[in-house]
Amino acid sequence: MDVTPRMTILNVASFSAVCFCLALAAYICFRAFESGRALPDYFKLSGVPPPNPLLEFNIDKAKARPYRPFRWAYHQHMSLKKMEPDWWLELESTYRKRIVQRKQLYAIHGKRIIDAMPGSELACKELMEMVLQFLCARYPKQFQYDSRTGIFHNNILDTHLDIATMKPLEVLLDNIPEDFLITLQDEKTGLYVLRAGVACSAVGWNISTKIGKPLHAIHDPVPDYKEKMEFSMDRCPSRLLIKIQILIYSVCRYFSKMPCDKPIQRGSWSLEIGQPLFVQPGDEQFESRNIQLNDLDIKDVYLRVDWQTLRRLPTSRAIVFSFKALFTPVTDFRNEPYIPKLVAKVLREGKKNLLDYKATSHVEHCVLPALDGWAREQEEKGWVPKDWNERTLDEDPYFPGWNKA
Repeated sequence: MDVTPRMTILNVASFSAVCFCLALAAYICFRAFESGRALPDYFKLSGVPPPNPLLEFNIDKAKARPYRPFRWAYHQHMSLKKMEPDWWLELESTYRKRIVQRKQLYAIHGKRIIDAMPGSELACKELMEMVLQFLCARYPKQFQYDSRTGIFHNNILDTHLDIATMKPLEVLLDNIPEDFLITLQDEKTGLYVLRAGVACSAVGWNISTKIGKPLHAIHDPVPDYKEKMEFSMDRCPSRLLIKIQILIYSVCRYFSKMPCDKPIQRGSWSLEIGQPLFVQPGDEQFESRNIQLNDLDIKDVYLRVDWQTLRRLPTSRAIVFSFKALFTPVTDFRNEPYIPKLVAKVLREGKKNLLDYKATSHVEHCVLPALDGWAREQEEKGWVPKDWNERTLDEDPYFPGWNKA
């Protein structure tokens, strides 16, 4: 019996099967290689939707939204708002200049700008990946990430980074003019502690003075807090301890329950001479905030807004503060309805210790006459009713017509 034909058929079938298996294996390997450096889908993990892409974005013409977080009655209030997913990280025309400035600050100040404690590695990496993923989704022509090679392409700066070989916080420093503070919950105390951060726009503090401290110690003393606590201590020390314990418990409870899909935002403001970014106690620029210059020109005075967001990371469960300093010439107020009169009201009648906290006295002798003149102009033009009583604007933190300019 001749078995050659049968053997031939079997050999062909076996060969075909082997080829199929090899092809399948090659395909699987290719796909594995292709997606081997892919980032997790943080939009899905966090529950915060991806931003709408800006396909016609031009970094040289981009302007930040005109944040004017002025309120009346003016008192200590966090004024928290729901974060808009499109605007977690906002780029504008000062991008290149700010990146250069931030790198220079890091070269000079080192750990006063960037530091990370052991145990924060996962949170730092996760934050970096979330930021890069956001940039690629929001500004697709300016930024791309290659999931095969792990290379992040920044077409604005013409840089191409292998992010696996770099420290995550340095990747952030080199690509986004935004500061980040990473807090993690201490297993023993339950308090959220600053474990890592990059901060180039700090005034009166720096990373090295805050790292390792619990959340309630990260910020400067809040106006009114010291005098109220001292009053309580004089009357009843045990009552002070109870108040502090309640405060700390409330903060911890809020943060422990903060969900990933409900990030928040807020803004703080000050009036500055020039555009100081990183200012430390002892610096000439810091000390000059206590001095009035008789020859100060209104053109040299700027509104500084620190726009801040707060969100939880889905994997590490870290809570991250991000903030960015934006500077606007005070002279712009002239064309912003209601703003001159509202700011003048705050400067004249706001609580003294709150204004001292912002160091407004070093510029108000120059700013107030200008604000009064612009307020009269706006009333004469019919932009503002003459009987308008100062209050927080409905458009807060903006002003009427801000999006039509």
